[in-house]
Amino acid sequence: MVDEIKLEKLKKLREMGIEPYPYFYEQTHHAKEIKDKYSELEGKEVSVAGRIVREREMGKLHFYDLLDSTDKIQIMARVGVANEATIKLMPLLDIGDIIGVKGVVTKTKKGEISIDAKEITVLAKSLRTLPEKFHGLKDIDIRYRKRYLDLIVNPKVRDIFRTRTKIIDYIRNFLNKRGYIEVETPILQPVYGGAFAKPFKTHHNYLDVDMYLRISNELYLKRLIIGGLEKVYEFSRDFRNEDVDVEHNPEFTLLEFYEAYGDYNTYMKLTEELLSGLAKELYGTYEIDYQGKKLNFKPPFKRVYFVDEIKKKSGIDVSTITDENAKEIIEKEGLKTSVQNAYHVADALFDKYIKPDAKDPTFVLDYPAYMCPLTKDKRGNKLLSERFELFIDGKEIANSYSELTDPIEQRKKFEEQDAERRKGDPEAPPSDEDFLEAIEYGMPPTAGIGIGIDRLVMIFTNTPSIKEVILFPTVKPNENKA
Repeated sequence: MVDEIKLEKLKKLREMGIEPYPYFYEQTHHAKEIKDKYSELEGKEVSVAGRIVREREMGKLHFYDLLDSTDKIQIMARVGVANEATIKLMPLLDIGDIIGVKGVVTKTKKGEISIDAKEITVLAKSLRTLPEKFHGLKDIDIRYRKRYLDLIVNPKVRDIFRTRTKIIDYIRNFLNKRGYIEVETPILQPVYGGAFAKPFKTHHNYLDVDMYLRISNELYLKRLIIGGLEKVYEFSRDFRNEDVDVEHNPEFTLLEFYEAYGDYNTYMKLTEELLSGLAKELYGTYEIDYQGKKLNFKPPFKRVYFVDEIKKKSGIDVSTITDENAKEIIEKEGLKTSVQNAYHVADALFDKYIKPDAKDPTFVLDYPAYMCPLTKDKRGNKLLSERFELFIDGKEIANSYSELTDPIEQRKKFEEQDAERRKGDPEAPPSDEDFLEAIEYGMPPTAGIGIGIDRLVMIFTNTPSIKEVILFPTVKPNENKA
């Protein structure tokens, strides 16, 4: 709640003719720049701005730790250097206030780089007290719900999101250099598709039609390939009405890109090049730390075959599972599935037998055809599809296909999805007649991939939960409004 003492100080500031929420402040330098270039800036006047996060008094000398977007820097304020207005202002300053400081770059007797303040200006009077202890499990909910406080108090959190931006910039530059163009596709869609997931439903008042928040941008990007744009990508905000846990958030960032005339082999090579290069760019090595483990991104990545691996470990040939024998396998293997059909049983067997061993980057290849309604059959084996997923430390990071381009076969697979929906699978998406019409005009051989940016950032920032890498993750409504 608002601090009454701070309110009283706010009142006094205004009585002194000081505007505590001014329009503008000229900032010439940042804390990190001053520290990095101390030899150049020593003895020179600078102007900085930031939040007071610590204060202490030694007789007539005041010290403030000022936090800006780059780092903290110490401010000294003392009689004989600071102007009269600043000396009068200092008793009204509190931890949490945002101030501007003009002064000379110097070092204290202990050797700490500081600014010897000549003038302090109030830029925002804080009316609430910053939390003193902001670490540990008991504060997790507050950290996610009030991310602004988390960013103020925990510098490591800022570093996570700086690294997230570096990752996205690297990927964008990687694709741009290879001739891809960045595009935007609809978030509101009349028909959702491109993945097995429950959608969020809404209503467009003017058009008087129900619409869906996209679960994937796949079918729109494929329309662009059909239209003649040979290489496209999009960082899309997608929405799936699913559980919230350490690897899932209902609103997440997915990168999808497509290339005409390629196949899933094209994208295995490109994925290795992208992620190994990213590791080198961020850390100067292929080997990175993740939650007490060493992960090695040196290509080539490990390859595991979906059907062969499960058959080797369980004796079950998942390529021939049917909806009719799904229940028998569930009982035999002690599986937990939301729907008792072939797709969900194969998925549960995958989680049991393959995921736990996929620590270093691992391509899992050639999924059962019934799991892949948008994918070409495996050359020489129609029971399988040319699909790979990339797993790192048991987390699905990427999903890629040799895209299905046969309009007759695509219609047949959409009809099979519709049948699963009618039998009660809530995740099976509906047919998209407009996409079917588009593909009937002719779609070239195409490679496609989706990469979960949030999970990728988890890996490259050594964080255990997806909520740590999303600035404002989904949380339960807060009944306490104070």
